[in-house]
Amino acid sequence: MSKIVDEVLSANAAYAAEFGAKGKLAMPPARRFAILTCMDARLDPAKYAGLAEGDAHVIRNAGGRASDDAIRSLVISHKLLGTGEWFVIHHTNCGMETFTDEVMGDLLASSLNTAELTPTGWRDRGGGGSPEGRYVKWLTFTDLAGSVAEDVRRIRGHPLVPGGIPIYGYIYDVGSGKLIEVPEATEAGAPA
Repeated sequence: MSKIVDEVLSANAAYAAEFGAKGKLAMPPARRFAILTCMDARLDPAKYAGLAEGDAHVIRNAGGRASDDAIRSLVISHKLLGTGEWFVIHHTNCGMETFTDEVMGDLLASSLNTAELTPTGWRDRGGGGSPEGRYVKWLTFTDLAGSVAEDVRRIRGHPLVPGGIPIYGYIYDVGSGKLIEVPEATEAGAPA
């Protein structure tokens, strides 16, 4: 086994030893809301939103974007598990701002190995690639507040999203830990 696997399993053993009554938590989130946010390891929604286990649904993907799969999860969160308020939270210094769909497609066509970010942009390290990355919409962005507003508007306009659910738009500042409202997004997400 790798060192990482050993560390994860050791941490899990300690967690399971203290698990206690958490096995009795209800399936629906106790605080009845959901957060769509980025997968960036610097973001800990439990800490920045004051969550305990069982409080809320947290849906994560690259960029915290309102992809079809994210909307699928939000709809399930509401329809089957009763969430009544949603947050879309992107963050400063997001990697999704550092490339375009074209750049990602070219990198993957060149190699499937990890690329590196240089002062002049992304550079591939070589190895066999695939052109399939050119057919994926990677949901990159260049306007952080604009991407939050765009995602809230996309969710609000989706035919499977009830008009009465408020959708709030925020940016998490990775330098301070603060949530900063994007008024245009929250306005677009107001209940109908």
